[in-house]
Amino acid sequence: MALKLYNTLTRDKQVFEPLDPNNVRMYVCGPTVYDFAHIGNARPVIVFDVLYRLLRHLYGEQHVTYVRNITDVDDKINARAARDFPDLPLNDAIARVTAQTTAQFHSDIAALGVLEPTVEPRATGHIDEMKAMIETLVAKGHAYVAEGHVLFNVPSMKDYGRLSGRSLEEMEAGARVEVAPYKRDAMDFVLWKPSKPGEPAWPSPCGIAEPGRPGWHIECSAMSEKHLGPVFDIHGGGIDLVFPHHENEVAQSCCAHGTPRMAQVWMHNGFLQVEGEKMSKSLGNFITINELLDTDRFGGRKWHGRVVRLAMLATHYRQPIDWTAERLTQARATMFEVAELLSGVEATGVPNEEVVDALSDDLNTPSALSIIYGLIKSARRNPDNAPALKATLQFMGLYGGESVDDLDPGHEARAVDAAAIEAAIAARLDARKRKDFKESDRIRDELAAQGIQFKDAKDPKTGEITTTWEVKR
Repeated sequence: MALKLYNTLTRDKQVFEPLDPNNVRMYVCGPTVYDFAHIGNARPVIVFDVLYRLLRHLYGEQHVTYVRNITDVDDKINARAARDFPDLPLNDAIARVTAQTTAQFHSDIAALGVLEPTVEPRATGHIDEMKAMIETLVAKGHAYVAEGHVLFNVPSMKDYGRLSGRSLEEMEAGARVEVAPYKRDAMDFVLWKPSKPGEPAWPSPCGIAEPGRPGWHIECSAMSEKHLGPVFDIHGGGIDLVFPHHENEVAQSCCAHGTPRMAQVWMHNGFLQVEGEKMSKSLGNFITINELLDTDRFGGRKWHGRVVRLAMLATHYRQPIDWTAERLTQARATMFEVAELLSGVEATGVPNEEVVDALSDDLNTPSALSIIYGLIKSARRNPDNAPALKATLQFMGLYGGESVDDLDPGHEARAVDAAAIEAAIAARLDARKRKDFKESDRIRDELAAQGIQFKDAKDPKTGEITTTWEVKR
C-alpha cells in the first residue's frame, strides 16, 4: 500500500509523495546536550528511527537522507558548565559538558536499536550559515537590529501561526513572551543576541560591533537548509515543539528563501507521562534513558534497550503514552520469547508485507506489533517460520541477537517459589472458567516476565484443562 502520513500542517493523513524519490529528505530535532536524555527524549528518537527504516525499505537505503541535529549552544548548557566545572574557563567547561552528554546520548540510543542518521550536524558548526540567513531576513524586511540583537518581525509574515493553528492573539496569550523595550512587537523573537562575558561568542552579523550568539530557532533553519535544501520532505519532533520552535523555523525559512513551505510534511509524536503523572524532577519521576538501562530505579530492575523500544512502540506515535513498569514487564516477556525462538537462527527473506503495510499507514506500530505477535506464535508452532520472523524484527529494530540473559542485565536468576506459582496457576484456571480472559492473560504475562512458561493440556479422563510449568531462564 502507499505510504500515508499525518501532516500537522494540513491536519489530515495524506499519501506521501517525496519531492525527489531519489533523495527522500527528513529532518528531526535532536537533543540539547546539557544533561542526559530522558525517556521523553527517547520517544522521537525511536519513532523517527522506525520511519527512517521504513523509508529506506520503500525507496532504497541510498535514496534517503536523515538529518538529526545536536544543539550545543544554549543557556542551559552554559549554566550546567558553570555548575559542574567552576574552576575552568566557561568555554572549556562547556566543551567538557557537551562532549560528555553527547557521548552518553549516542551510547544510550544505540542501546535502543537506533540507526545512525545520515548527518548529525552541530549548531556550533553552522554559525556562518545562521549569520547569512539572518542577514537575508534583515535585507528582506523580515528582521531588524535593535540594541545588539537581531529579531524576527512576526507581523511581517502574513500566515504566521499556520502550523500550530493559532492566531497571533492566542499565541501571545499562551506564550512566555519576553518583554523587551527594543521589540517592535511583543511576539518578535530573537535571531541573534549579545554574549555575556565568558560565554561562547562569534562575530555578529548585520554590522553589530559586539560579539554574540544565535537564538535557538535559527539553528535548525540553517542546519536543515545546509543539508537538505530550502524545502524538504519531512520535519519531525515532539508535539511540544510545534509552538514556538517549529512555528518560528517555518517563519525564518520561508521568509528567507521565499518559499511557501519549509517541509512538505510535519510529524509530531505525543507526550509521555510516567505512571499516570507528568514527568518532572519535583515529583521524583524524572527518568533518563541511562537510568532505565543501567540502574534498578524504575520497577526495581534494569531494562534492556530492545525492551524499552518495544514498550515505546506499543502505543501509536501520535497518542500520549503512559510509561509504566507493567508496560516494560510485558515487553520483556515478549522479548524473552523472541530470544528463545531465534537463538541460532539466520534471518532470511524481506520484512513481512503486512507489517510493512501497517507501518505505511501513518506508522501504525500497534497494528504492526499485533501482526508480529502472530508471527511469533507461528514460529513457535513451526521453527521453519523463525528466519522470516527474525528478518521482520530486525527491520523494526527489535532484535539484534540478544539472549535471555542479555534481556535481564544485572540480575541473578531468582529462586523459584513453586507454591506461589501453583497458586497463580490455580487462579488463572479459575479465571478461565469464569471466562475472565483478561485476568487469565494478566497472570500468564506476569509469570512469563519472571521466566515461567505455561503449557496447557486437556486431561484425557476428565476433559479438564491442566497446566504444567517450567522455568525458561
